[in-house]
Amino acid sequence: VPQRSLSMRKVPFLFLLFLPLFCSAAQWDVTTSQELHNALLRAAAGDEIVMSPGTYEGTFSISTKLSLRGSKDTVIDAGGMGSCLEIRASGVRVSDLTLKNYGADLYERNSGVLINEGSKDIVLNGLKIVGTGFGIRADKSEKILIEGCEIRGNKRKHVLDRGDGVYFNYVKDAVLQNNKVLYTRDGFYFENTDRTQSSANYFAALQYGIHYMYTRGDSAWNNEAEACIGGYALMSSEKIRLFDNLSKRTVEFGVLLNETDASEVSNNRIERVKNPRGKPSLDTEGKGIFIYGGGINIVEGNSFEACEIGAGVAMGGEGTVLHNNRFIGNRLQVRYIGSSSVEWSRDGVGNFWSNYQGWDLNQDGVGDVPYQPNDSLDRLFWLYPQSRFLMDSPLVVLLRFITAQFQLDRGKGIVDSHPIMHDPVSTEKGTI
Repeated sequence: VPQRSLSMRKVPFLFLLFLPLFCSAAQWDVTTSQELHNALLRAAAGDEIVMSPGTYEGTFSISTKLSLRGSKDTVIDAGGMGSCLEIRASGVRVSDLTLKNYGADLYERNSGVLINEGSKDIVLNGLKIVGTGFGIRADKSEKILIEGCEIRGNKRKHVLDRGDGVYFNYVKDAVLQNNKVLYTRDGFYFENTDRTQSSANYFAALQYGIHYMYTRGDSAWNNEAEACIGGYALMSSEKIRLFDNLSKRTVEFGVLLNETDASEVSNNRIERVKNPRGKPSLDTEGKGIFIYGGGINIVEGNSFEACEIGAGVAMGGEGTVLHNNRFIGNRLQVRYIGSSSVEWSRDGVGNFWSNYQGWDLNQDGVGDVPYQPNDSLDRLFWLYPQSRFLMDSPLVVLLRFITAQFQLDRGKGIVDSHPIMHDPVSTEKGTI
């Protein structure tokens, strides 16, 4: 039988007369699965259930505002079916538990923690969640805090057959911080969310670190995505702030801006995006940032380094302005598939290009000759990829030189009229 305890000091007689009017929190100590079920049924609002170390087999539901707490040796094992914990109330706090072996049926929303519609003010802290379904899923909820949790998917499953580490659908004002997510589909998948805040999270070995879809006003900073298919995907969303994040050793992109508007991508570091199966003819090579579709966004202060393509632009991505970024040692700095003239500088500040060969006679730190990362020859090779073997031939090199000197391609494609002469990072370190 779960033990219910209430500690109470000596109190005046008059207070005792009114004691039933006050809500007194109780602590329930449980040691078995049945005791846990009973405590969840009998606990009053504000009570705390403390789980002793051990394994609790089955699935459990929380329908009252309460706190559920375990320890590093406390485990809920769902037996391969359903969700370990289902939250059906507001004001619930769950901490310091291991949740494992929940179901893999994504249509039935099998999860380590399933937060049901209408729940709010939920706190999940210090959880270790291991399974094939969703790590944490919430639908039509608000004010959720997920902090210090580790979520691991099933790496033996194909990445698209796994659940997401965190899946939010119509969730408002959630905070996710200091979490670690590995081997899931997406680390965080946000659909139709408002104002989520994601900070200091680590993602590895999954599809995308953070995936925004039809979201509004979200922000993400100080996160790290490593060895994923893509780092951060912003799709059909608006007013997102993505800043001070790291993406490294991804396959398809570091940042994707797809039909996203009024968003800011700033001060992120994107490194080593390479697709071993990428084909130039299909435009599937790894890109530091891939801007696809309409939208007007600001991309500034980022580093795109050692990627197959530093920036890719296609299908109406001309509205996004890039300035004050670093393009370092990318095999191809920019691939622009379009015919418009696009300016990549703002208020007299362009970008730093590691392969810029212009000069700065007045020593103002800005190149005197505009930088055009792609000329007509590049566009010709994209249209006819079978001729790429000619790219480094002496004749093509001569044609590029003549084109640059006489600015024959001026006004075509992407142009940086104010290229930065010195690497801002190297300058900060005291070297030029």
